[in-house]
Amino acid sequence: MASCLRRYGRRLSVSICEKRELSTACEGQIILQQHQQLQQTAKSMNLCSAINQALHLALETDPRSYVFGEDVSFGGVFRCTTGLTERFGKNRVFNTPLCEQGIVGFGIGLAAMGNRAIAEIQFADYIYPAFDQIVNEAAKFRYRSGNQYDCGGLTIRAPYGAVGHGGHYHSQSPEAFFCHVPGIKVVIPRSPLQAKGLLLSCIRDPNPVVFFEPKWLYRLAVEEVPEHDYMLPLSEAEVIREGSDITLVGWGAQLSVMEQACTDAEKDGISCELIDLKTLIPWDRETVEASVRKTGRLLISHEAPVTGGFGAEISASIVERCFLRLEAPIARVCGLDTPFPLVFEPFYMPTKNKILDAIKSTVNY
Repeated sequence: MASCLRRYGRRLSVSICEKRELSTACEGQIILQQHQQLQQTAKSMNLCSAINQALHLALETDPRSYVFGEDVSFGGVFRCTTGLTERFGKNRVFNTPLCEQGIVGFGIGLAAMGNRAIAEIQFADYIYPAFDQIVNEAAKFRYRSGNQYDCGGLTIRAPYGAVGHGGHYHSQSPEAFFCHVPGIKVVIPRSPLQAKGLLLSCIRDPNPVVFFEPKWLYRLAVEEVPEHDYMLPLSEAEVIREGSDITLVGWGAQLSVMEQACTDAEKDGISCELIDLKTLIPWDRETVEASVRKTGRLLISHEAPVTGGFGAEISASIVERCFLRLEAPIARVCGLDTPFPLVFEPFYMPTKNKILDAIKSTVNY
């Protein structure tokens, strides 16, 4: 698995190096220009180190930036904030009480005063006490003031998903809850290179963002990452593997699992097109639609439970747009509608073999 992820990351790193116009959030900022430049400045690092480097750059380039959360001053439970307090001081990187509602509420106020508030929720499973602050305050701050005020400088980081031994309180994937809320963005990276560029874009975006980090990949995913400051566009999906028989859509840690299924399907003569959504809200419908119009089939996979998962929204949207082009029902390979189990995690997870079976079933429909 580790070697597959490393090969996967190195291959995908090339695709983002083309010149492109910056979004509003990226104006005046630095983005990757040439593949040659990438090779000259890149350093092998894991996803945790990439996050750490992005936070260093955010604090270094903007004196109004602050990092805070439970235990962040000594590096956090995953060590993503290691070295920040020593370099930038306790006034800009500091611990908070064990109170998620207070963490996000403080971040909203800090951002409303023109600062960049980077709040860490130690596990995505514990983001629920802050649900009211995110949904009823952060997401609606700009709207309720008629655009006179906003908390667009707020970024909420949260490790999400399976980790191999987390059980029902340390393994959840709650992204769909926040995708239902207008006014915030939801972003999930698949690799170290993506994590650094997307996190910097989120921090500098003029809207509040929930940034879910796949903790399963913190140490496992390793690839070449530029050490300089760069940003990747939000709300822009990426076709990371082209194919003609079926379209696969996913995000975060699930991309590496889907890539393995695509490789095995190719041995049976099935050509799979794989898309990383990256930003779930607002998501890139056009890229997915164009792919499905070409292949005529769609499979969506995510770790969250199947009922009410974001895969259902993608499925409904594509049926509306591509109904006459579909050659088979849209398939969803997701987590089960149960609390996340401990010893039965392998049965819960959407594995390579489950995805491969769904690919074959859809193509042979």
